[in-house]
Amino acid sequence: MKTKIMIYNLIVFSIFTTAILSCTKIDEEVYSEVLASSFQPTERDLPKIIAPVYASFRTLMFGWQGYFDLQEEPGDIIITPVRPNGWDDGGTYRRMHQHTWTSEQWQPQNTWNEAYSSITRANMVIMQIEDGTLPLEEELAQRAIAELKATRALAYYLLLDNHGNVPIVTDYRDASLPEQNTRQEVYDFVVAELTENLPLLSEDVSSMYGRMNKWAAKALLAKIYLNAEVYTGVSQWEKVIEETNEIIAANAYTLDINYVDVFTWTNENSGEIIFAVPYDEIYGQGSQIHMKTLDPLSRLVYNMAAGPWGGNCAVPQFIDTYDPEDSRLQETWIQGPQYHATTGDEVINYVNFVPGIGGDGTVAATNHGFRIGKYAIKQGATANLDNDYPMFRYGDVLMMKAEALLRTGNADEAAALVTQVRQRAFKDNPERATVTGSQLRTGSRYQYGWQATDGTVAETNGGADIPYGRFLDELGWEFAAEAHRRQDLIRFGVFQTKTWFNHRPHAQAQSRTIFPIPFAELNTNPNLTQNPGY
Repeated sequence: MKTKIMIYNLIVFSIFTTAILSCTKIDEEVYSEVLASSFQPTERDLPKIIAPVYASFRTLMFGWQGYFDLQEEPGDIIITPVRPNGWDDGGTYRRMHQHTWTSEQWQPQNTWNEAYSSITRANMVIMQIEDGTLPLEEELAQRAIAELKATRALAYYLLLDNHGNVPIVTDYRDASLPEQNTRQEVYDFVVAELTENLPLLSEDVSSMYGRMNKWAAKALLAKIYLNAEVYTGVSQWEKVIEETNEIIAANAYTLDINYVDVFTWTNENSGEIIFAVPYDEIYGQGSQIHMKTLDPLSRLVYNMAAGPWGGNCAVPQFIDTYDPEDSRLQETWIQGPQYHATTGDEVINYVNFVPGIGGDGTVAATNHGFRIGKYAIKQGATANLDNDYPMFRYGDVLMMKAEALLRTGNADEAAALVTQVRQRAFKDNPERATVTGSQLRTGSRYQYGWQATDGTVAETNGGADIPYGRFLDELGWEFAAEAHRRQDLIRFGVFQTKTWFNHRPHAQAQSRTIFPIPFAELNTNPNLTQNPGY
């Protein structure tokens, strides 16, 4: 069983901060100085030393209008329509859906803030180790710094993917306003940080749960190479295959037999998760995805201590792409009649219909749209879930390799991997799990087009013309509601070109593949220049 490392804000090196604060009582001052001078951290203390660097990821991923929203709301799977109880929120969700966000939009700002929070904390701890404030034994210090740099690289990857041209800051002592780097420079930096520190990263799985071990770093590298053409204009498919092959050959991870086990409230026991952001309903709060998606009446279904808010749901056009026999349809989305936990009476019936995003007088009813149920909700759930967020998992490794193979002409080998991933979703009809290379080369099942208020799709521009569109469908079915979709749509050229639900391609569609530099940052740092198109 893996150890679930909870990330606390109260951290070991606060002892050293206390040592330099002025004190009014002599005994307190002496005590602080003794702690700072005599404390000798060991291997056992390392998780606490690096904990604050990971803490920002918990706030970021499922936080209010955080990374999850930033990746899913601009995509073609999840929307937040106006409802009787609100959810217009000044048009923020509509702007995300229609790609009309500005430099003052909170979701991109939030990701920027939390990513740099992790970077700053990493820089601080690295400084403390290097200057002896944290007196680690040399070999342990080297390993700690390697892990910190890999974690910092993860934060920079988020900025690389979302904002592109961002400052690279590695010196905690440097108080000057940082210069802006190009997306290419950020890409080069992140790749170098990961490759240079790989040899010092732990290969252990159980003790490194929720931390960057060697395999998490390789999964991150594979993800960066997968999107290299978007970031730099040069594809790196062979490097994707190389990194994923090493993870597969390590035999450290496996596909869970049951899809739901990857996302349940005990998913720290999953054999599939390579890197997770840990959550806990008491000690590591922040996962409130159920609160945002469930209608308030669903409180009675799960005997919840708090009433949900009833916001986001699935785009009906995406739901229509599923094979009805694909168990992921039921395992990802809460749908149909929902029953009272005690009386068994029907409470609400979720239907696959949403009249519109809102802003034009259209209001979605409380039961409109299938709700996100991938992160299983236990009876008696509070406002915070125990379910950890699987940022990198073995299924993703197999699918990254499959895509790279497909794009380099090895469609049949790619199909074998996709079939492997699909098998647990078709246990009742195993033959339907099989896909062929020729199928993966075909277009998408998604019927792209503008949805009218009656649910019909007008202004159709189809999906059959999308190169490898069927593979994009497979990514949607496997990774729906995992904060993947924006990145996948950009890589497949759909984000910039297709119409879905109440979204049409933006007039400056290519510029929308990265978010603007936040207005607040431009105001405080004259060295920053706004991204093109904003």
